[in-house]
Amino acid sequence: MRNIIHLNENWRFIREDVGLPRVLPMEWETVELPHTWNAVDGQDGNGFYYRGKCWYARSFETPGQPLAGGRVYVEILAAGQQASVYVNGREAVYHEGGYSIFRTDITDLCKADGENLLVVACSNEEKSSVYPQSADFTFYGGLYRGVNLISVPDTHFDLDYYGGPGLQVTPKPCECGGAIFELASWVKHADENFTVMYAIKDAQGKKIASAVRPAEDANVAIYVPDAKRWEIDSPYLYTVTATLQRRNEVYDEVSVRTGVRNFSCDPDKGFILNGAETPLRGVSRHQDRLYKGNALTKEEHYEDARLIKELGANTIRLAHYQHAQEFYDACDELGFVVWAEIPFISVFNDDPAAHENCISQMKELIIQNYNHPSICFWGISNEILIGGISEKLVENHKELNALCKELDPARLTTIAHVSMTPLESPVHGITDIESYNHYFGWYGGRIEDNGPWLDDFHKAHPEICLGLSEYGCEGIVTYHGPNPACKDYSEEYQALYHEHMAKVLSERPWLWSSYVWNMFDFGCASRDEGGIAGRNNKGLMTIDRKIKKDSYYIYQAYWSKKPMIHLCGRRYAQRAGATSEIRVYSNQPSVSLYLNGELVERKTADKVFVFTVALKEGFNIIVAVAGELKDSMTLEKVEKEPAIYVLPEVSERAEGVANWFKLAGDLNLAAPMEFPEGRYSVKNTMEELANSGEAFDITAEAVKLATNMKLMKEGGMWSMFRNMTLEDILKMAGSMVPEGFTQSVNAKLIKIEKM
Repeated sequence: MRNIIHLNENWRFIREDVGLPRVLPMEWETVELPHTWNAVDGQDGNGFYYRGKCWYARSFETPGQPLAGGRVYVEILAAGQQASVYVNGREAVYHEGGYSIFRTDITDLCKADGENLLVVACSNEEKSSVYPQSADFTFYGGLYRGVNLISVPDTHFDLDYYGGPGLQVTPKPCECGGAIFELASWVKHADENFTVMYAIKDAQGKKIASAVRPAEDANVAIYVPDAKRWEIDSPYLYTVTATLQRRNEVYDEVSVRTGVRNFSCDPDKGFILNGAETPLRGVSRHQDRLYKGNALTKEEHYEDARLIKELGANTIRLAHYQHAQEFYDACDELGFVVWAEIPFISVFNDDPAAHENCISQMKELIIQNYNHPSICFWGISNEILIGGISEKLVENHKELNALCKELDPARLTTIAHVSMTPLESPVHGITDIESYNHYFGWYGGRIEDNGPWLDDFHKAHPEICLGLSEYGCEGIVTYHGPNPACKDYSEEYQALYHEHMAKVLSERPWLWSSYVWNMFDFGCASRDEGGIAGRNNKGLMTIDRKIKKDSYYIYQAYWSKKPMIHLCGRRYAQRAGATSEIRVYSNQPSVSLYLNGELVERKTADKVFVFTVALKEGFNIIVAVAGELKDSMTLEKVEKEPAIYVLPEVSERAEGVANWFKLAGDLNLAAPMEFPEGRYSVKNTMEELANSGEAFDITAEAVKLATNMKLMKEGGMWSMFRNMTLEDILKMAGSMVPEGFTQSVNAKLIKIEKM
């Protein structure tokens, strides 16, 4: 029988490339898996994190097998981003791709008796053949999901095919109320003496259907009468077990859980699950945590899933790579509809080896996760047009889409377009359904642009099922004020932004899905925004999972079926001024507000209740009541609000934009822009402008003033922006760039001769 041995303790680790050890290096640091060497520097804001080759080593005894000819496999649950595995000094396997399971047969490398040396050389160095090439998150290195030994008899369910379980289950609902379970399994080294016995058990563990097939031809269809559907509110799971038997002896056994459901998308009706129109409203999730990086335990994965369920979301986009099996399991159990994708993101590399890596990662994603009923969509790329478009890029997308359909005809394919993707583009129509990443009201444009853009696209392309794959803005719980505005990073502006977006989405059920970017703040070593470096702070919760920002509760008010009430602004605890605005989120029809025990007002509204109160000197107790629900907070009226409530860069930026024109000199800003040959201009790419120190300084200042983002000639953000023109970046900023700003920047640049 199969024996799985966890090898997660007593590893020796060194954070430098010292070469392959021949004996167990006792002087190295002792670590336990899961482990990443970027747990701190991938988030701490120093602008650098170690990207190199590191080494792990430990000893193990060769597992015994009662039968002759047994095999031993090493299973790596993930190694960021590429890894070589050695046993007793000999290479067993090399793998590219930092987010998937891979295995290799090490039987012939193991000693018959005694200790073996297992060594893994793990690297998160940039490599042209491995995706992601560039992205807005930290590429953590390490063995961050664990390592197993798997001992099996010579005849066993396949362990070699792209890390899959060797058993594939396709449940298909029938009109009669039952379901057909199409089962396929693959057995290595089988002969006529072996059979595969299938058993299907219900959620209570009772066997309800079975079948037996010869191991050499093990595919079969089994009918389950009165099959219960997997629903979002009732995620019913069946367990399917395949048992490999030789006469009266069991050789191997694998089990998977699955669910019976059907689904589709319609351009006018949105997502349809089991015949019911079900708008998908949820969040995207990155897997890292504060000073743990992506080295999460099973309990932490499940905690993330429960926090998202508490929000009221019914869908999760698992960005931008394959996530841990524990998280897919949690989604199966809790009833989330999942978008799973590969890290084909931001920058396209036309190296044929890079395309082969995309194909390999897509095969691993689908084959390893085929049986999860929560997964309904395979994502083939994200914002890939940031680096431009080419015939090769379009051709590669078509090939990836065809591969998804070949491996899994039942699920839908999708894509996340960057906001600038034209309405008429050759990337439209490749996947079954499509989505856009839009940040109107943060990186560019106004909050109010979101609804009209969605409506205009739907009118222009009535045949396309459209979703909103990303939207969001930064919210830092230190910053507050009575007049929240875009790019002030305040918790109040983030809440106002999401108030608007939640309403926009509720009014458009034809959008098949929407995903807040992001559920949790996450590590991005190259970022430096809002006074917090090394992080992306768009989460509805903080990276440590300790604080739910006010924006979390607006979605709970819209999405949760459980009665709730929430007073906003409790961290805006010291307030000046004659009056103060109090906002309350609730899914109840009316809310009463009390100030120091006295009723201020009772209001009827939809989700958002706004009150104006006159705080008394000193401390004030605010209580919001909706039926039996209550929430309270204490505010202090002060003469002057703390300086820490306002990010200094916010006022500096406003002054800087206003002063730019003075710095540029006397210009006719209404005149057409000129682009003299041999001179720099806004038509040049970031990479071209970086050739001149003077031109780059002007460019960096312009980008900072327009978007409040620091432009650095290194790191993941630079790789994303380097092929974009300055004109394109300023266009993305939209209405945040005042009239004449681009002309003023161009006037400065054309004075500089090209290097």
